[in-house]
Amino acid sequence: MTGSKAPALARYACFAVACLVAAPFCAAPIAVTARPIVPAERRYDSYAGVLPSCADPGVFERIRSLFHDRETEFWKSGLEIVNLSQVREIGFRTEGLDYIPRRYCSARVYLNNQAVRAVSYSIVEDAGFIGFGYDVEWCVAGLDRNDAYGGYCRDARP
Repeated sequence: MTGSKAPALARYACFAVACLVAAPFCAAPIAVTARPIVPAERRYDSYAGVLPSCADPGVFERIRSLFHDRETEFWKSGLEIVNLSQVREIGFRTEGLDYIPRRYCSARVYLNNQAVRAVSYSIVEDAGFIGFGYDVEWCVAGLDRNDAYGGYCRDARP
């Protein structure tokens, strides 16, 4: 190399190394501020964040009614939910404050064939008929025949 090209090449090499070292520090603020978190209660079309408890009789009746409809009309099994016990909350707004409020619950259901199974369900705000009231998404372990909620109803839990 000639004497005039060597200093220019060294300058370019130093500049390239400096860019590689500085790049991660320049990108960090972008990742932190990627999406602002606005709680669902402070939106223009806001949510109240008020949901019935896991043991609410209306929630149990909704699960029982939907289970009856599915088992008699689709699967023709004749199974009915007789009782619900060991109800407990396993999560509330686990996705974060800026998502639709949900209460996740689990319980044991007693069926008319003397079987006892686990049920996982979530109570979702404004998911009722045309967006009014709450609705319940549920899955009875071992009776999710088309695996809509994955093995052992894992997708019905937080």
